[in-house]
Amino acid sequence: MAYYRQAGAVPPKRHTQHRDPDGRLYYEELMGEEGFSSDSSLLYHRHVPSAIVDAQPWNPPDHSTTSNHPLKPRHLRLHDLFPGNEWKALDPVTARRMVLGNADVHIGYVTAGSPSPLYRNAVGDECVYIESGTAVIETVFGGLDVGTGDYVIIPRGTTHRWVPAGATPLRAYAIQARSHITPARRYLSKFGQLLEHSPFCERDLRGPDGPLLADGEDVEVLVKHRGPGPGGVAGTRYTYQRHPFDVVGWDGCLYPYAFNISDYEPITGRIHQPPPAHQVFEGTGFVICNFVPRKVDYHPLAVPVPYYHSNVDSDEVMFYCGGDYEARKGSGIGPGSISLHPGGHPHGPQPGAVERSLGAEFFDELAVMVDTFRPLELGAAAPGCEDPGYAWTWAAR
Repeated sequence: MAYYRQAGAVPPKRHTQHRDPDGRLYYEELMGEEGFSSDSSLLYHRHVPSAIVDAQPWNPPDHSTTSNHPLKPRHLRLHDLFPGNEWKALDPVTARRMVLGNADVHIGYVTAGSPSPLYRNAVGDECVYIESGTAVIETVFGGLDVGTGDYVIIPRGTTHRWVPAGATPLRAYAIQARSHITPARRYLSKFGQLLEHSPFCERDLRGPDGPLLADGEDVEVLVKHRGPGPGGVAGTRYTYQRHPFDVVGWDGCLYPYAFNISDYEPITGRIHQPPPAHQVFEGTGFVICNFVPRKVDYHPLAVPVPYYHSNVDSDEVMFYCGGDYEARKGSGIGPGSISLHPGGHPHGPQPGAVERSLGAEFFDELAVMVDTFRPLELGAAAPGCEDPGYAWTWAAR
């Protein structure tokens, strides 16, 4: 995210001496992307940031997948994965359950009520959408308060932990890339500024609130990284000599941030707008769009719901997280549902939805869509929440 921020104490010039009031030198860490050739930040630690005293294997949540075969559309009810009150003892990292994935992106879900361990994803960036609840995300950059409707972008390699707040469960939809996640390129200048036609701007982004300056010795951090495990993912449990949240200041263009979906200004037109008009983020091999409450098509003969479509180059995943999704009425889909429409299968409104939509002026719907350009497979958690009858709901029988 090429949007400069500064927090805490940093020296006037980078890569120069920076000392505490007693004259001790702080330890400068460059956290950067693409081999010193892209966005980066400089962090200043009180202690050596690479000082580990132990490393042990750790098994991250199951990333195994099975093919979507025979090829068919799927409906997953994610709320069914966490019944009753078991969420109170679960945390937002180790309790994530993967439902879909391919070589570019893993999609998971969690309902949680307990703080997570310190955690770092060394595989790729994470985009976590908060369906409901509130939390504080403590990071090496500082704290970030998040709540219902927030997208949270956490760059690869950021040490952090989730601390749910309040008495209600934190429900989180996790899009875990094997690349970086950025705002849609069509909305960025060549220098990275969000342009005038973008549906959001830098004023809508919330960064960390400053250094945490935590103390502690022999502190454990779970690291997910590439390896020989299922889905090409493995894990290591590091023990750091000193707490990694010892940063006194940082500056740069690489840091976690939050963006609330209510601040997205939808692009509308006289006739139905295609999904790229709703794009918000992208990563290698996938894009993220959102469908928000909006005025719909205003041509006198407009058909407000989507036309039937075969996007032959991608799989489409829709997470329904609020409102009344007009095109899906009669399908069994509701809040907390995922629909998977694979490439090679034409899909669109349920029977009767087109006629019901005629004359509509406003849609009160909220959904997060991920389109992938490689086929998605089913994660280990998918069979436990699938609606087996969804594929046949277009057949008028």
